Amino acid sequence: MGFEPPQRLVRALGEMYGDGAAADWLAGLPALTERALTAGDDLTAERVAAPGGRSSLVVLVRRADGTPAALKIAPPVAGPELERAALEHWNGWGAVKLLEAPETDASGALVLERLHHEVSLRSLPEAKALLEAAGTLRRLWVEPPAGHAFESVAGRTERQSAGMRAAAEADAELAPLVDAALAARAELVEGSPELLLLHGNFRQSKVLSGERAPWLTVGPEPLVGERAYDLARLVRDRVEDLIASPGGPVTARRRVKRLAESLEVEQARLHGWTLFRAVESGTRALAEGRRQMGEVNLEFAGWL
Repeated sequence: MGFEPPQRLVRALGEMYGDGAAADWLAGLPALTERALTAGDDLTAERVAAPGGRSSLVVLVRRADGTPAALKIAPPVAGPELERAALEHWNGWGAVKLLEAPETDASGALVLERLHHEVSLRSLPEAKALLEAAGTLRRLWVEPPAGHAFESVAGRTERQSAGMRAAAEADAELAPLVDAALAARAELVEGSPELLLLHGNFRQSKVLSGERAPWLTVGPEPLVGERAYDLARLVRDRVEDLIASPGGPVTARRRVKRLAESLEVEQARLHGWTLFRAVESGTRALAEGRRQMGEVNLEFAGWL
């Protein structure tokens, strides 16, 4: 199959993993795709989904019986085996359904039910989108499978804390915000009330229109922990619009309160995880050279 990977994917992989590692994986992508298309359920490629995502290639395909599907191929560092395990456990409940995971020499290939990749919750008015997102997210919060290999919220955020500290050391102006976020994390981890399976990167653009159900989530970065951590990323959705609006700070705090109440999550814990995740995203974006996104997230964090 001859194709050019979407530029959005090429650019994002370079930002996240470095140009060298990204180039190496992208160079082998055509061969990985060919193997995935012919392994297990014989697949016929239609086209590459564009602009696509930031961490994987998605090819729209037909299965041997003619049914539409989507072939997703992600680099090993993205943890496709954990995504597979989460999707198997959810079994289509609130999430895209896993149809097959070909054994193609650790290619990271997943065959998924095809959704309308061009229609996400971001196509809806904000209030409606938040309502639908909350309902979808609620379905994902289940007990994790026995013997799972998912990372914990405590473990993931401990790793992330190192980058935040480095950012504060490099720029003293960031130190008060980073210190506040790390202090909130320490308190939250100390008293974590639950261990549920979480999406890990849930936001409106990760919820797509489907045939089997109106809205289904995609692209989990699964881990186990408390619901407030998962919900915190949703609080920050459409952050560019919030920053541009004169009532942004008030709207942000109201969103924390409204989402906490609607999903029966303790407001203080949601506030703390929202602060941590906004600062972590902001400092990471700065480190990856995405200055505008970094500044937007840090300004949002300062409102909290």
